[in-house]
Amino acid sequence: MAKLKHIIKQLSEEDFTAIYNQLIDSNADKSAFLLKAMRERRTSDAKIMEELDVNTNAYYTLRSRLNQKIEDYLLQQMESPRTDLLKKVANINEIVFTKKKTIAIATLKKLEKELKDYDLSNELTIVYKTLKKLHVNSEDHFQYSKLYNEHVAYMLAMDKAEDLLASYFKKFGEFTLTGDEVDKLGLTLLQNEMENVCSLYQSHRLYIYQSCLNVFHRLIVDDPEKVNSEQEPIEDILRNVQNIFDTYYLDVIYYHLQTVFEFLNLLYYNHYKVYRKAEEFYSNVLEKMPELIGNFPLYTYPSYMFHIILERNMRLGTEGSLYEENKIMFEDYDVDRENVPEYLNYVAYRSVCCYYGGKFNEASKWINDFLNDTSLRQYPYAVLQIKSLLALQYCCMHDFDLFNQLVNSIQRQIRLLGKENCEDVVMFIKMLKISISPAKRDKSIKIRSIIMKFHMLEGDKLFSPTNYIRMDERFVDLLGDE
Repeated sequence: MAKLKHIIKQLSEEDFTAIYNQLIDSNADKSAFLLKAMRERRTSDAKIMEELDVNTNAYYTLRSRLNQKIEDYLLQQMESPRTDLLKKVANINEIVFTKKKTIAIATLKKLEKELKDYDLSNELTIVYKTLKKLHVNSEDHFQYSKLYNEHVAYMLAMDKAEDLLASYFKKFGEFTLTGDEVDKLGLTLLQNEMENVCSLYQSHRLYIYQSCLNVFHRLIVDDPEKVNSEQEPIEDILRNVQNIFDTYYLDVIYYHLQTVFEFLNLLYYNHYKVYRKAEEFYSNVLEKMPELIGNFPLYTYPSYMFHIILERNMRLGTEGSLYEENKIMFEDYDVDRENVPEYLNYVAYRSVCCYYGGKFNEASKWINDFLNDTSLRQYPYAVLQIKSLLALQYCCMHDFDLFNQLVNSIQRQIRLLGKENCEDVVMFIKMLKISISPAKRDKSIKIRSIIMKFHMLEGDKLFSPTNYIRMDERFVDLLGDE
């Protein structure tokens, strides 16, 4: 909320009036009132809710929609100069056919400089192709032919970098579900290939793409004991990227990628447990959570945010509030079911939050809908984890028939995978089986004993939702129930 108030107060009078009038014209009277209240008064949120006659959930939904409308307006304002530049490129043939040669060449030279500033490789090839033709009878023909060929190669390098970025995060999603060392090696090879491609040219856009991959890889995948002292410090990378964004603030791609780098800043400070700094980015990323997951999987791995949310709230003891918050946050979110790792992480997150909210039936529905919708045959450990989470819900619901059927399936998969490869799941199921056992005595004592052993295990899997089940007295009471 503080961020939204700050944005509104920083709006110019012209922008504020334009946004306010847009809201009034579209009959969004409550949003217009909220905008004006935050701009002109020092009124508390409770007072604004009272004047609008809305409850807390509706108020936060209203705030989120207002924030989106302001961002959309500001984006439209930013797009116009760049759009004008692209229109000029589209009109190159018109210039060539209607203007004198000297004027056409002068116009294209000016356009060349502007396109270089924005690092727009595709459009530059069109300019150089045209300049090459216009100089067919001149000694400069060779120069422009060379520039054209160089920028075609550069354009291909840019396309390659974008493809590598998307391939890396697709493979990372698979790696989170397998934990396989071959998949991990594949990630490192993709990182090396990205470095090789980006080293071919001095380009701020290539630097941005490389940074998306490098920062994430070094924080999440790399072994911290194998730090290369010659690498650029992550904090320097994040600072340099922000300087590029500030310099090319009219670039639409950079405008959107700021969300990715807010997320990477959060990862960085969270990784090193600098929680005070992490909080500066946490609320910003959380406000954009549906957009981050839905629109940026080609540039980062947004589902990792689910781990950060759960870890943070468990650290602060506020995990019980997540169930209600998710209703608002993901009100309009449509999960990409073709992206299996994202879909699975989302379902696991929603299920864990339902568990903390005491909504065991809803938690089980999330998982069952997923299992009926998606095959996880190539991810056996992930199957064990999500089914173990489902078994916990059946246990809490005292649905012992469904529990026994599910546990028989889990135990068959454990035998196939090998107990030594899934000790955490073996112990987790053992606790649940004690819970439903007909023996009445000492259930809580036995469960506490296994919890101690469970916490001694060294978890190295990135997808382990059972690790986000707080094994405290509430957990023991739910399972003990003597």
